[in-house]
Amino acid sequence: MIALEIAGLSKTYGSVRALDGVDLTVEAGTVHCVLGENGAGKSTLCHAVGGSLTPSAGSMSLFGTRYAPRRPKEAIAAGVAMVHQHFSLVSTLTVAENLRLLRVGGLAARLERLADRYGLAVPLDETVGDLPLGVRQRVEIVKALLREPRLLVLDEPTGVLGPAEVDALLTTCRRIADDGGAVVLVTHKLGEVARVADVATVLRGGKVAGSGLTDLSADNLIPLMIGRPADDLAPVLAGTLGLSEVVVRDERAIDQAPVLSLRDISVTRPGGGYLLENVDLDIAPGEIVGVAGVEGNGQTELIHVLSGALVPDAGTVELAGEDLTRATPARRTAAGLGVVPEDRHHEGCVPELDVATNLYLGRLGEYRRFHVLLDKKAMRSAATAVIEKHGISAPGPAAPMSALSGGNQQKVVLARELALDPLVCLAAAQPTRGLDVGAVDAVLGRIRAAAAAGAAVLVVSSELGELLALCDRVVVAYRGKLSEAIVAAAPGAHDKIAHLMIGATA
Repeated sequence: MIALEIAGLSKTYGSVRALDGVDLTVEAGTVHCVLGENGAGKSTLCHAVGGSLTPSAGSMSLFGTRYAPRRPKEAIAAGVAMVHQHFSLVSTLTVAENLRLLRVGGLAARLERLADRYGLAVPLDETVGDLPLGVRQRVEIVKALLREPRLLVLDEPTGVLGPAEVDALLTTCRRIADDGGAVVLVTHKLGEVARVADVATVLRGGKVAGSGLTDLSADNLIPLMIGRPADDLAPVLAGTLGLSEVVVRDERAIDQAPVLSLRDISVTRPGGGYLLENVDLDIAPGEIVGVAGVEGNGQTELIHVLSGALVPDAGTVELAGEDLTRATPARRTAAGLGVVPEDRHHEGCVPELDVATNLYLGRLGEYRRFHVLLDKKAMRSAATAVIEKHGISAPGPAAPMSALSGGNQQKVVLARELALDPLVCLAAAQPTRGLDVGAVDAVLGRIRAAAAAGAAVLVVSSELGELLALCDRVVVAYRGKLSEAIVAAAPGAHDKIAHLMIGATA
């Protein structure tokens, strides 16, 4: 039985065609993955199905009935639930209060069934704003499933989840399909497609590049997604995709004085205990150090300490010998510290401002006229070159950040931090989250180029394969502490790190 049928769906924004005649058929009892580059139209398609935007042309049917939702409420009433890239929870309320807003009957019994059937337990009494991103995403998924939808649409749901949580979500998708429902899963991660998808559709430039695909190998999907063969990708990315052997970095003696030094950093947890406890870390110029770990083990607080968003209760942060422990973010930027936060939408950019302003947020003084007014023309001219260099898909430098896809917002944040002059140290949390394989290839190459130019680099990522292929050393965050560093190229490094991530020692 056909759950969702889309015919000739188009959506235009002025001269921009976000969707161009898209056809898509999703069968009941299947997991249907939708892939494509950043800006390919995936999220626009999801929003059309979820009722948050009206298509310019085309039609949809849901389980054999004409389907044309004008708002999310109508989609929900029809049995469609959607989990968006960006959270819809009220951060000042508890999880239980957020779920009560749904006004579904028998809430406690439904939550118990979800926990039993799918392993999706949530901390009902905790405030949403205090939860790690991975837990917030789990709450969003529970929120969608509480409505018992016939069609579940998930837009990049695993970007903020740890390995165990990803496994649980993919199992949930499979069980929903096995129960007769239908799942549309938008993802950039080809490993997830291979594990859970029955069928895949690839979008490129708002059009269908491949539909109803059952050959879900990376060699088949990548050319459709990015328009070039899989073996054209850099070895570091190819290794993370399992396409070829990882090319091990030449082992270099890091014998210079560290550029970034963290000493005895501690951050106490409200109510007792530690979010970070006596953290020490040194990174030399030209070195890339990775931080692995399941989300919620102190990685977020570590990046906040480096950015200046959080002042530690004890310890010091030094950059090139300068104490920045209590320095303002502006002072850190001036000292050459670039920080890419894990939550690009709320911490990394200002969605209401244009792309050019976001690219130069830390350097607006360079574009002042008469020390007061911004020279928008000069700033947008400079931004145009950056947009082209970093492959950012945007209507132009004057477009608001909110008009960009999540992946392209990430590219803007990365471009801004990589452009610091001088770039003494780069601290990047989940730098490839939400990026398609072609963009990941470019980003990892730029991170390596920054290190080759002498910058110290810290990368926090939930992608262990990516860290092993990119980094010189990897430390593991577990319950607020960092392990001893492990040489990424050392035999058995993967297994040792994986054990440390779950608190085991062997």
